Amino acid sequence: MVTKPLSDSVAAARQLVEAAEAAGVVNMMSLSTRFAPDVQYLGRRTQRGDFGELYYAKASSIRRIGIPGWSLGFIQKGGGAFRDMGVHVLDSVWWLMGMPKPVSVAGVAGAKFGPRGQGFWQVYPLAQPIEKMAALYDSDDYGGGFIRFENGAGLQVESFWASHQPEGLQIELFGTEAGAKLNPLTVYQTVEGVQQDVSVDLRDAGNRPFDRAVAWDNLAAHFVECILDGVPCAAPLRHGLIVQEMMEALLESANTGAEVKIA
Repeated sequence: MVTKPLSDSVAAARQLVEAAEAAGVVNMMSLSTRFAPDVQYLGRRTQRGDFGELYYAKASSIRRIGIPGWSLGFIQKGGGAFRDMGVHVLDSVWWLMGMPKPVSVAGVAGAKFGPRGQGFWQVYPLAQPIEKMAALYDSDDYGGGFIRFENGAGLQVESFWASHQPEGLQIELFGTEAGAKLNPLTVYQTVEGVQQDVSVDLRDAGNRPFDRAVAWDNLAAHFVECILDGVPCAAPLRHGLIVQEMMEALLESANTGAEVKIA
């Protein structure tokens, strides 16, 4: 089991996936958001076809003050908001869309708070002073972009470590038969010519909306049943490789100012 992101580059991630698959071992990504009760609920409905064709989606993860201040590794080159937070919503929404093949990405990213010593969250006594951390800042504190898929679908995705916006994690699905929003969990549909907004309360089924502990429990339980019972893994490392390809393409596009094709 490997946490996010899968590796520090697409090439290294591909090498890891090929080695794991060649060894024949159970391998899994520990992207917990995908295993949260509300995301799993939407996943069951999308896989059942309740939304029809999912042709567009939006996903965001936004903090107001949330640059990790407990390790320089987060803020130096190779870290950043999208590799830390954006990867979670990207993985979840891509899975909900049926994991279509990505073909191109256009992105923007930058650092508007960290280099000024602003937006840091939980700076521990053992960490560097804010001034030194700001001087060493070499990653994005925001990133966003648009991903095109081979089936014609599109995805708008964004992540902010710090911003002048309300905090929140959101996913929105646009389907030919229905749509949905993650927070608050709502399904939008038309029944007998009448538009309906259906609020979903997972507590009725003994669940809670996104809860990190529940998500990790679900993830761990699935990993165990894959090992002991031979259940096919629902989140293998190969998924993490494709997510990393999209993520790195977005950041490359931000750096070059041009759309990046994904082979």
